[in-house]
Amino acid sequence: MKKERSNPIPSELQAEIEALAALPDEQIQTDDIPEVQDWSSAKRGVFYRPVKQQITLRLDADLIEWFKAHHSKDEGYQTSINRALREYVSARTV
Repeated sequence: MKKERSNPIPSELQAEIEALAALPDEQIQTDDIPEVQDWSSAKRGVFYRPVKQQITLRLDADLIEWFKAHHSKDEGYQTSINRALREYVSARTV
């Protein structure tokens, strides 16, 4: 998988960003940003993505077929295998 490089930030924009970052909090105007008071619908861990490592793993064909046939529509079969391995490890961790 190739990682894309983003375009460099133009020097004028970089200077503006640095000037804003140097401002003390009292000088930053936040009047147009509504303050969130109700966090009841907030979800934890939505943006957390664990670091993945790509490997080659040889599994029995019947296991692969089972996971392909039984994975949910929300996740792929590899995610199901990962979740099953994580459950196995957590059940054996003291």
